[in-house]
Amino acid sequence: MSNPQDRPQETAVYTHGHHESVLRSHTWRTAANSAAYLLGSLKPHMKILDIGCGPGTITADLAALVPDGHVTGVDHAPGILDQARATAAERGLTNIDFAVADVHALDYPDDTFCVVHAHQVLQHVGDPVRALREMARVTKPGGYIAVRDGDYAAMTWYPASAGLDDWLDLYRRVARANGGEPDAGRRLKSWALRAGLTDITATSSTWTYSTAEERQWWSGLWADRTLASAYAERATEGGHATVRELRAVSDAWREWGKQEDGWFCVLHGEILCRKDT
Repeated sequence: MSNPQDRPQETAVYTHGHHESVLRSHTWRTAANSAAYLLGSLKPHMKILDIGCGPGTITADLAALVPDGHVTGVDHAPGILDQARATAAERGLTNIDFAVADVHALDYPDDTFCVVHAHQVLQHVGDPVRALREMARVTKPGGYIAVRDGDYAAMTWYPASAGLDDWLDLYRRVARANGGEPDAGRRLKSWALRAGLTDITATSSTWTYSTAEERQWWSGLWADRTLASAYAERATEGGHATVRELRAVSDAWREWGKQEDGWFCVLHGEILCRKDT
């Protein structure tokens, strides 16, 4: 019997939204800390599609790495693209553009891009297998489909915190109620195989927060996100938590952030797939 979470769905809701506490995390991301598994395959002339580009920090890094090529950043949320364009303009990049797109139905011809990249996207889409097929369709033969997603069930921390246990349980329930799969990292290779991809390199990497500054930043953004983001609204409106319970989780994040021996590790699954020539 198949797992209900593995069944394709037509739509999904982006659980986090684009509250400042979310963008605090998104704008921290770079090609170096979020796409290292891909960088060795890039060539200066490449044409890249960056799906789910958000505020565009990774997109801009990719554009700088392909000075003789071009990068197109796309996102399902039109509003965030103004910030992405501003990021590119601040860096003086001219080989970059942005557009609204749906990964389930990309408005590009077959065999258009040398690389199609998606970071923290498939965990939020309704049908990740269909998304991967679309990504492969617009990739040139011999090109790369590159995907990296977190895996919430594999996140771990010290010291133990009942409040953070509640946070993890709550987040996974909300994400699945929205049609996503929060433990996407471990499923990427399986989804790629179901999408018909064959030349797949599956790896993993982590973000780790352990210094006082890192703990304050990571715990602070989750404490704020738990109370003020779209995720908080969906948690209460969906009947997954009360405002009081969200406050308790937020307080637990701030308390964990004060611990001198605090340590938090975020595991990501990665796949780098070469399209058949």
